[in-house]
Amino acid sequence: MSDRFSFWNMACRQLDRVAERMGLDPNIHAKMRHCQRSLVVSVPIRMDDGHVEVFEGYRVQHNSERGPTKGGVRYHPSVTLDEVKALAMLMTWKCAVIGLPYGGAKGGIVCDPSQMSLGEIERMTRRFTSEISIIIGPAKDIPAPDVNTNPQVMSWMMDTYSMTVGYAVPGVVTGKPVEIGGSEGRAEATGRGVATVMMAAAERLGLHPAQSTVAIQGFGNVGRSTAKFLHGKGFKITGVTDVGGGLFNPRGLDIPALLAHVQKSADRQIKGFGGGEYMEGHDAANARLLALPADILAPCALENQITADNAGAVKAKIIVEGANGPTTPEADEILAKAGVVVVPDILANAGGVTVSYFEWVQDLQANFWDEEVVNRSLDRLMMRSFQDVSDVAAREKCDLRTAAQMLAISRVAKAATLRGIYP
Repeated sequence: MSDRFSFWNMACRQLDRVAERMGLDPNIHAKMRHCQRSLVVSVPIRMDDGHVEVFEGYRVQHNSERGPTKGGVRYHPSVTLDEVKALAMLMTWKCAVIGLPYGGAKGGIVCDPSQMSLGEIERMTRRFTSEISIIIGPAKDIPAPDVNTNPQVMSWMMDTYSMTVGYAVPGVVTGKPVEIGGSEGRAEATGRGVATVMMAAAERLGLHPAQSTVAIQGFGNVGRSTAKFLHGKGFKITGVTDVGGGLFNPRGLDIPALLAHVQKSADRQIKGFGGGEYMEGHDAANARLLALPADILAPCALENQITADNAGAVKAKIIVEGANGPTTPEADEILAKAGVVVVPDILANAGGVTVSYFEWVQDLQANFWDEEVVNRSLDRLMMRSFQDVSDVAAREKCDLRTAAQMLAISRVAKAATLRGIYP
């Protein structure tokens, strides 16, 4: 597998390839190839045993041509500045392809939250928020949950920022609990969006839910929500993996029972569930999952999962990217030659940022929607965007990833042209 340091280069290569195909203005291309702002901060906190630990944190804003920037915050030992820059660029394309008035941003802290107490995570979150408060705000940059962050973390971020300015500012972050300005439907929005475009892609290939099998890599928030919605539509989930291993059942897993098991499990893992064959070990289980004879594969974990080394083993007809950047350019070429349809991340997993946008709008207006309105609006935008990307793919005779990037980059380029360069 490629190391994470290459993720930024991968994102730039994808941009370069599409820019060349589009004949993009080289001046705009050059601007898009750089992030507008990158902030590196030290995050010192007092640990429970009394010693001071200093973590490194990042907040990157890639492009604000179309509006304030938007993007998640992840807590993970492997976070790097290059990874955060790449994810910020992908967020720019994601917001543009859905038509949201945002640019892309991302943040992260190099840490292992599984080895930290809740109090330590709170103190780290609050100090990080304080350090980046100079560049975030409801009209500047709006953070959201990502890997190993959740509504509680967003609550601490919102409270810290509010204490800094002296009044409650619910619109500074999204993904908050409903009680303090969060939106109904936000927690499951990414998985719902993945399932929505997956159903649309399956229909185009003549796959019917009751006769289709799905393998899901990653059983965190996105993977669980995706499994829940797909099961409800009649799809058979034959394999799932998480950080500990994998669970397989060719007759289909009992998803409601598995979700209940994970909810009750202390570490929120699939291990110990009796409804299938459990395989210990993250790497071995993922290798088996990627090679399952399933109709659809949904990588919902981290980036760089499908590479030149394992793409040839993929047997799925459709890949729907629930994670950001799970497929490398080399793997894309192999999959294209094999006739595999890839629904790209900037379209497939945009449900989260879409409902984050709804949440931000509700916060600014102090006018909150019920869940039916949120879900209906999300489904409409996801289906409209899938159709937009499909139309570009048909017109340009290209794959869906290239089509989605062409659509997104053209929208950002138009905004850049209209605004010009200051001064």
